[in-house]
Amino acid sequence: MPEVQAREVLRRVFGFDTWRGRQQEVIEHVMAGGDCLVLMPTGGGKSLCYQIPAICRPGVGVVISPLIALMTDQVLALRQASVRAAALNSTLSAPEAARIRRRMLRGELDLVYVSPERLFQEGFLDFLGRCPLALFAIDEAHCVSQWGHDFRPEYLQLRRLKPRFEAVPILALTATADAPTRADILPCLGLDTARVFATGFDRPNIRYQVAAKDRPRDQLVAFIEAEHQGQAGIVYCLTRAKVDLTARWLAEQGLPALPYHAGLDKDTRRRHQDHFVLGDTVVMVATVAFGLGIDKPDVRFVAHLDLPSSLESYYQETGRAGRDGLAADAWMVYGLSDVIQQQRFIDASDADEHHRHVARQKLEALLGYGETSRCRRQVLLEYFGDECRPCGNCDTCLDPPHTFDGTVAAQKALSCVFRTGQKFGARHVISVLLGRDSDRIRRWGHHRLSTHGVGREFTARQWYAVFRQLVALGLLVVDSVGHGGLSLGPGSRDVLSHRRKVRLRLDPVQPRPPKSGKRASRRAAAEALDRPEDEALFEALRARRRELADEQGVPAFVIFHDSSLMDMVRRRPRTQDEFAAVSGVGQVKLERYADDFLAVIVRHCAETSR
Repeated sequence: MPEVQAREVLRRVFGFDTWRGRQQEVIEHVMAGGDCLVLMPTGGGKSLCYQIPAICRPGVGVVISPLIALMTDQVLALRQASVRAAALNSTLSAPEAARIRRRMLRGELDLVYVSPERLFQEGFLDFLGRCPLALFAIDEAHCVSQWGHDFRPEYLQLRRLKPRFEAVPILALTATADAPTRADILPCLGLDTARVFATGFDRPNIRYQVAAKDRPRDQLVAFIEAEHQGQAGIVYCLTRAKVDLTARWLAEQGLPALPYHAGLDKDTRRRHQDHFVLGDTVVMVATVAFGLGIDKPDVRFVAHLDLPSSLESYYQETGRAGRDGLAADAWMVYGLSDVIQQQRFIDASDADEHHRHVARQKLEALLGYGETSRCRRQVLLEYFGDECRPCGNCDTCLDPPHTFDGTVAAQKALSCVFRTGQKFGARHVISVLLGRDSDRIRRWGHHRLSTHGVGREFTARQWYAVFRQLVALGLLVVDSVGHGGLSLGPGSRDVLSHRRKVRLRLDPVQPRPPKSGKRASRRAAAEALDRPEDEALFEALRARRRELADEQGVPAFVIFHDSSLMDMVRRRPRTQDEFAAVSGVGQVKLERYADDFLAVIVRHCAETSR
């Protein structure tokens, strides 16, 4: 029976006893030859949905993947489990590529990863027509949609696959797609009759935190030192210059940080990426050029020092944290200047007005998430058509923000914007509200306005929070073409005429640590590390894993994820049979690694029992 065969591969090859989410449904559908779209959160087990059918079905499974780094990590992990896998990409020599193609023709490979560019090289589809094919898997399928945040024109050619290989099942998989993008994927791929399997977008292990910018680099260092000292993370910045400055700053503070952006030469990017993937403690400071192809499961935090362009981008970027299912953080700071910069990007783009309008709507949704006083996870999931109860694992749940009736404050701000001519930025308008006396204010005669000095009940920082929220609510509009001048937006008249009330968040003086009772660096291991001896055993297992990884020149996580080490700590296996029950231990890893890790466990137990 196919389902029995698939379950045996799940246990024997990948070391898991049970399916996650809708994995079994997807696999049985593909095993029967069906096409489908799979929507699963990052770390939700999407890869097994095509890897297991590719192993079980005759022929080779062709995986279309957008980046070489992602292919490399997947192939390394599969080979650790003795799965016959390879990647065809530009890093291979001609003889190496020819050898892989010969193995494909002979049916000697289960999985081959290719880029869309390689797939449509002259003659390659003809070559595939001579190969026994198990399936096509299209990873990061949102790239096919023009509404998707990572749109890649070459993905549009993938609609040529189904007419040419009608009998071969095709899976499209993504973790990031709002409703318009989801509706666009299947038609773009010519898979109108394919089944859709959606398992929700929630990543309950990620704690979401957003704060107002206030000396952001200092905020970042305080966050890392308090929550993630000695752990791997990614810090996203908007520009290359800021990446370089931030990486240098973190290194000066004693944190092992490296920059990554398209302005660095290829060898430097590769060297920094290898340090990050192979290491346990490196902080990568990067533009969004980094991350899509990284399959590193033990990233414990993702930090944004600048506002991303949309909730889709934010969700995908933060989703690179905690792929192993252990606790992780998504941390972001932003200010009004970030909003202005993103609006400038939209207005300066080559897209038509309709696409720019959609981009503005996406930015507005992101601002609404940033300014919400509700559970952040609820706001995030609702955007993707999903839902949850208040999560208890975001800043607004752990430390609910104070809100107040901000109608009068909004009226003062809107009135001052209007009376100063709707062309000045927030800094100038706030100076007028605070009653400051400067040459610039006098030059424009703004010291004589009725709004001069009417806002002394708030500090400048608090007024910035008010203005930021009014922009998020659409009551103020930022001029992205000039110097960030503010003008009245739709709905502002209703506020000024007392027909609409405004409720605002009161920003804390400093970002408050969550009331979790534990540092996040220990939340990741909280289930297993309740006792000092548990932590000592976990660290000993990590040290042995690092030694084995260094000997083989592979990332530590391809040997075992941290979650498997946690399970070893909980179970304390002493025999091969007991070790086989550990999560993530398949038959090959049992034979290859049981003696090494059992020796560590036995030695530790002997030392602690003295």
